[in-house]
Amino acid sequence: MKQSYDVAVIGGGPGGYTAALYCARSGYSVIVLEKLSPGGQMATTGQVDNYPGFDEGIDGFELGEKMQKGAERFGVETAFVNVTEVKLDGDVKKITTSKGEIEARAVVLATGASPRELGLAEEKMLRGRGVAYCATCDGMMYKGKTVVVVGGGNSAAADALYLSKICKKVYLVHRRDSLRASKIYLEPLKNSGIEFVWNSRVTEILHDKKVSGVIVTNNDGTVKEIACDGVFAAIGRVPDTSLFKGQVEMDKQGYLAADETTRTNLPGVFAVGDARTKPLRQIVTAAADGAVASHYIEEYLV
Repeated sequence: MKQSYDVAVIGGGPGGYTAALYCARSGYSVIVLEKLSPGGQMATTGQVDNYPGFDEGIDGFELGEKMQKGAERFGVETAFVNVTEVKLDGDVKKITTSKGEIEARAVVLATGASPRELGLAEEKMLRGRGVAYCATCDGMMYKGKTVVVVGGGNSAAADALYLSKICKKVYLVHRRDSLRASKIYLEPLKNSGIEFVWNSRVTEILHDKKVSGVIVTNNDGTVKEIACDGVFAAIGRVPDTSLFKGQVEMDKQGYLAADETTRTNLPGVFAVGDARTKPLRQIVTAAADGAVASHYIEEYLV
C-alpha cells in the first residue's frame, strides 16, 4: 500500500467497489480495504438471481470477484487488511490497518451489515443449503416448496408475504403471541394462507445434506416437528459500524446516518450500502449508493 490516496473505501462489497470504480474512472487514486474477500455478504450467497445482467443468475462470490476486477482495471488497489482505527475529521483522514496506516482525502464507509443469526449449532453449516436470511434474494430457490420464516417484526412479515406468493406453504414462527410488525402488514397476512406458530422458537434444524425440517419448542415446553425445505431467519440485522462510533452520526440501530446523497455529518466521509440508513438493502441499491457517492466525492475533492 502507498501511504496516501485521494479516496479510501472501507469494505469491498458492491457499494464499495462501485464507488471505487467510479472514482478511479474520474482520475482519482483509490484503495479498497477489505477484511475477508470481495463481495462482502454477497459472497456468501450461492445464487444471485436479482442483479441485472445475468440472465441465469450468478454465484455471489464470483460476482464479487468480477466487481473487484472491474474496478482494478481502472487502477483501484485492493488490500486485504483489518481496519483497526479511523480518524475521520479534518481534511486528511487517517486509517490504521493491520498492515500500516494510510491517509485519504475522502473516505467511503461500506462495511455492510450482517443478518442476526438464530444461534443454532447447525446454522452456519447449512447456510446456502436451506438456511437463508433474505427472501427477496433467495426466495425463488424455494418456489413451490415449504419454508419456515422465523421472526415477528417488519422483516419477518415482509419475507413471509413475499414467500407466500411463490411457495407451496409458509410457516411463520414467533416467540410471542402477536407480531411486532407495522399495521400495514397485518391485513395482508390474514389473507395470505401463512400458518402462524405462536409462542414458539426454532430450537433445532433437521438436515441430511440440506434442510429437511425444524424442531419447534413452545413456551409451555411442548415440542413439534415441521417438515420444510428452507428456513428464513428474519430477526434483524447488525450493522458493522462500531469502528465509527463517536465520529459518524448513527441511528438507534447503529446504521450510519446518511441520506440519498450518501454524505454523513463529516465532510469528505460517505456511507454506502447496507451500513447506511435506507429502506431497502439489496446488491443493486448498494451499487447505486456507490455511484451516487462518487458524484459527491468529486464535488468535495474539486
